[in-house]
Amino acid sequence: MKRLVLASNNAGKLREFGELLAPFDFELQPQAALGVSEAEEPHETFIENALVKARHAARSTGLAALADDSGLCVAALGGAPGVYSARYAGEPKSDQRNNERLLAELAGTSDRRAHYYCVLVLLRHGDDPEPLIATGAWHGEILRQARGDGGFGYDPLFLVPEFGCSAAELAAEKKNALSHRGQAMRQMVAELRGQR
Repeated sequence: MKRLVLASNNAGKLREFGELLAPFDFELQPQAALGVSEAEEPHETFIENALVKARHAARSTGLAALADDSGLCVAALGGAPGVYSARYAGEPKSDQRNNERLLAELAGTSDRRAHYYCVLVLLRHGDDPEPLIATGAWHGEILRQARGDGGFGYDPLFLVPEFGCSAAELAAEKKNALSHRGQAMRQMVAELRGQR
């Protein structure tokens, strides 16, 4: 299981997962490079969507598949945008429009608490009845205006309180050490090592 197909076409996620997996002995192949289309994400929960994406990629390629479903959950919005984070402002997907909508939704709101949440699912094959599942959460607040030009998605609006900066202002290594995706990936690698 050294070769994994990543069930995503998101360039930011591909970059982050590549960096997170670099110290380990896995060869990561993006699904698009293997001719796999994006799976539908019809569910209301991160875990269900991650399972659908992993199963689609594994069945399409015959390889082990790694999928994540992640998003931003804002307390004052009842957990929105949640599973709709990438398409919060509609199609076509646009980080800028999503960020603009989030700021508009929170205008005049003093409760700025938010967290990123990630579910990672790894299937050894398309019919794997025992998926490996890992999760991570990264708590912060939503800024009133964008700061920084690193990262992707909502990173310019996501304040990391312990550093006093946005996620987009963090160096990639620091972001990977703190982030929801980094937490979930470390948990996943620990699971994999425990199975050897």
